[in-house]
Amino acid sequence: MATLQDIKYADWQPKLNQIGEISEGIDDINQCIAIILSTQKGSVPHRPDFGSDIYKYIDYPANEAVPNIIREAIDAIKKWETRIDINNVTATIIQEQVKIQIEWQLKESDLTANTEVIL
Repeated sequence: MATLQDIKYADWQPKLNQIGEISEGIDDINQCIAIILSTQKGSVPHRPDFGSDIYKYIDYPANEAVPNIIREAIDAIKKWETRIDINNVTATIIQEQVKIQIEWQLKESDLTANTEVIL
């Protein structure tokens, strides 16, 4: 279990599905991206614009869904995760799942990372 003394970054949050653990650094950014993309706009009462509209395109044919999902992902991440710059986003639809790969770079840094979100 993490304690306050274990926290080394200004930005941190409780780790999802792991009671007593924290997410900080790259893990915090990856978790934030996953939360942003998996939250449907309008579902957070005091923040109705938070999240993305990716779910609107899930049932579209793949050739229409993929570009719209990528656009929605980029727009939502740019709005809500301001610590990073997006280098590339890809989306693939496999059976009933959408897999989104985000390649990003920490602003004012050479640090790059990849985040995978499955919806």
